[in-house]
Amino acid sequence: QVQLVESGGGLVQPGGSLRLSCAASGFTFSMYIMSWYRQAPGKERELVARINSFDRVTNLADSVQGRFTVSRDNAKNTVNLQMDSLKPEDTAVYLCNARHRSDTRIGYWGQGTQVIVSS
Repeated sequence: QVQLVESGGGLVQPGGSLRLSCAASGFTFSMYIMSWYRQAPGKERELVARINSFDRVTNLADSVQGRFTVSRDNAKNTVNLQMDSLKPEDTAVYLCNARHRSDTRIGYWGQGTQVIVSS
């Protein structure tokens, strides 16, 4: 059974940090491109960060460049999102996504974890 389970969300003050984790199971993790998306109330889902399967090349949205870092551990089947210098506009549900590196029709989503940045 395929599972993507996010954790690490919560309430943090502006300027603070959070580290999100996504634990994957039920598929060959190393064959998948892993991404973090977010969705705020009333807004479309947007890509936040992506990390390739083998070369670990990363892509970050312009809005989080210099503040967020994405990493993965293929031995532990986890992908992490380190979020620093958080802003109120980072408030959203953060979702983990897996997409097969060769067949993009194959993909999975987690349930999401809530991040609230507020004083």
